[in-house]
Amino acid sequence: MSDDNSVVGTEPTTTAANRLGMYSSILTTLTTLVTFGLAISAIPNSGAGCRVDCFEYPYLDTLSEFPGDYLWMPPAMILAVLYVILVSSIHAQATPQKKVYSQIGLSFALIAAWVLLADYFVQFSVVPVSLMNHQTDGIALLTQYNPYGVFIVLEELGYLLMSLSFVFLAPVFAGEGRLASAVRWVFVGGFVLIVVFLAAIWAAYGLERMDRFEIAAISIAWLVLVVNGVLLSVLFRRRLKGVG
Repeated sequence: MSDDNSVVGTEPTTTAANRLGMYSSILTTLTTLVTFGLAISAIPNSGAGCRVDCFEYPYLDTLSEFPGDYLWMPPAMILAVLYVILVSSIHAQATPQKKVYSQIGLSFALIAAWVLLADYFVQFSVVPVSLMNHQTDGIALLTQYNPYGVFIVLEELGYLLMSLSFVFLAPVFAGEGRLASAVRWVFVGGFVLIVVFLAAIWAAYGLERMDRFEIAAISIAWLVLVVNGVLLSVLFRRRLKGVG
């Protein structure tokens, strides 16, 4: 009786996971591209890459950059949620022997999403309105224009955690064909690149790394989401047709 129930329940569950995975992959790709485009067009005039007209501590003259420099944060928050949905879909259709890896990957994805959502929501909702109302105590520590501030550090943590989810999701796609193998190596490559940049930047600058690693980590992670978003949408679509 229990065997029959497991057989009956498996196909609808797999179909739902593949369908949700396909749509979340497409939305992840599109949202990442939108976020990336908005972020590139709103690079703050501060940090390691700034050469002229840079905002200086305590960053109380940055209100003029609102909302332009903040427009990428709402889609970035949506992206964090979409990533959790995508990883949940991967976990749901993983084979039993690989679920331990997908479960760990999902756990890291959830923690990363929580960190990034909190970071972006506070930045978007607290910093500009505090400046508008001249409530500036502590703003220097919170603002995105401070390359040594909380915002940059939490982004670093969030995308480091996301890279850990990448490396644990990779084994889920082992032995599943060429397309799945490509997904696997994009995940592994993203993790390796982020770790290499962390080691290199830390060795060169230590605690004075400013926003160098944050820029590298966010760029690599978003590139992984774009590439694997496309690959996974095709993979889920193929599996959906196979189940159907």
